Amino acid sequence: MTNELQRCPDCGAVWTDGVTCQDHFYQMLFWETENPDFDVHHLMVLCYHLQHPGLYSPEGLRGAADLLGDFLERGLTPADIRRRDRTSLDSGKRKFKIKGTSEAHGAYEHPVQWPMVAGDVVAGGVDRYCEHVKAWAGSLYETLKSTGNLTVR
Repeated sequence: MTNELQRCPDCGAVWTDGVTCQDHFYQMLFWETENPDFDVHHLMVLCYHLQHPGLYSPEGLRGAADLLGDFLERGLTPADIRRRDRTSLDSGKRKFKIKGTSEAHGAYEHPVQWPMVAGDVVAGGVDRYCEHVKAWAGSLYETLKSTGNLTVR
């Protein structure tokens, strides 16, 4: 029997026993559903999608990276963002797609090796989930900056 190493084609994470990044994403969503006091959903979704950039359009990817900076550097809350972007992101008014398609999807200009991925958050367990999501967000943001894939406003 051969153990073939499998890696996520988007973020490079090693998949153990066939458990994919998407499986980890669903595990985190489950934990958040079971623990409504967890306050990191906005960071978790951004981190997962930023590490799988094809889920975004090119414009969506740029906006998501800026949004992470809004949360981490500028201290904005999800409510602040909803108020600020209510009009500009209205699907009836904006002139771009957020979600990636086969014709137009996000990609990073420079190669990225992520020091932390979704599986690392899940491996830390539900008891330290919020702490690990915040660490994931910080490491992701710093990695985007250090690789030249994020221009800090």
